Amino acid sequence: MDPTTRELIEIFARTTDHREMEELFQEIFTPSEISTLTLRWQLLKDLYAGKPQRKIAAEHKISLCKITRGSKILKTRGSYLKKCSTG
Repeated sequence: MDPTTRELIEIFARTTDHREMEELFQEIFTPSEISTLTLRWQLLKDLYAGKPQRKIAAEHKISLCKITRGSKILKTRGSYLKKCSTG
């Protein structure tokens, strides 16, 4: 991972106040990027809850390819996202 990415991760990791994190998101991401991240998180939650991929695709009007990536991540042993989805 490059140093700039590591630096950004460090900034996110040390931002513990919710309002500050929201402000950071709004300053660093466009509304479209936030929407994309939010959709990706919702897909993971839907998959974790056991919703069929085709139903998720229809509900969110997206391709199965986007959902398949999330499904593979959740099936990976020790997946950090799987731990997050359960909380």
